[in-house]
Amino acid sequence: MNHRAAEDPARPLIVDPSPAHSPDQAPPGLDRLRPMSLAEVNERAALVTRTCRKYLVPIELMPVLFAGAERDLGVLEIDGRTSFLYSSTYLDTPDLRTFHDHRQGRRLRYKVRTRTYVDTGTKMFEVKSKGARGVTDKARFELPMEAPSDRLTWRTREFLDRSLARYRMESPDRLTPAAVTDYHRTTVVSFSGEERVTVDSGLVGHRGDRSVRMRPDVVLLEIKTRGGLTTTERRLHESGLREVRFSKYAATLVALETGLRGNRWIRAMGRCLDHPEPAHTLKMDA
Repeated sequence: MNHRAAEDPARPLIVDPSPAHSPDQAPPGLDRLRPMSLAEVNERAALVTRTCRKYLVPIELMPVLFAGAERDLGVLEIDGRTSFLYSSTYLDTPDLRTFHDHRQGRRLRYKVRTRTYVDTGTKMFEVKSKGARGVTDKARFELPMEAPSDRLTWRTREFLDRSLARYRMESPDRLTPAAVTDYHRTTVVSFSGEERVTVDSGLVGHRGDRSVRMRPDVVLLEIKTRGGLTTTERRLHESGLREVRFSKYAATLVALETGLRGNRWIRAMGRCLDHPEPAHTLKMDA
């Protein structure tokens, strides 16, 4: 058992998401894909600068969506695992500036987080910037596992300042932990390098002493590409599924913080999130 202290927002959190599949294996439909090493995944489709489109998919449609895809797609595998536990701590200004910039659809905006890859014991500090042309650029560097997730250090402050300066954005005076999101992720990559698809399940968002979780019958697909519609997206459209507006960070805040508006995400949230709940005994799925 793992008890999350409300005053420790940086500590990795996993509420038992009751996934419809083994937590160390990919969701159904992906088991026939050829395993790929992390080096091969990065060689074929690193896609640090990209466009990203999101889809909510009933888990029962996954086998149909990826039927026959073994000719074109592979799945990231490390030490026999194809599903990995992620924990992201989002940093924002005290008045939630980055959230409001996203909500208002500002052309120039950014997001700051510390991401822990629990299964591989790796921690990254990441700055995601969106420029005027709508392209997302992710800059990051590796931190020691003992480095704090919930506050800036001189190294992360310097990195943040440099990253934002590239887009002529002003660096904030102060950042504090605003939310933690935890989920299982499977990464699928096309052999051509056309697309990188992440499949997230068991999402849990936490803020203060409350949490909200994604229902176990839904997965979130993020299609990362540098071009137009990908092969996977065409299959999604053939199945009647369309792109949704959804942000793990924003959905967590809107669901758990009274008074925050989030009209652009409400429809998607209603399709995938359960009702918020108070903090309680938590279970880590390793």
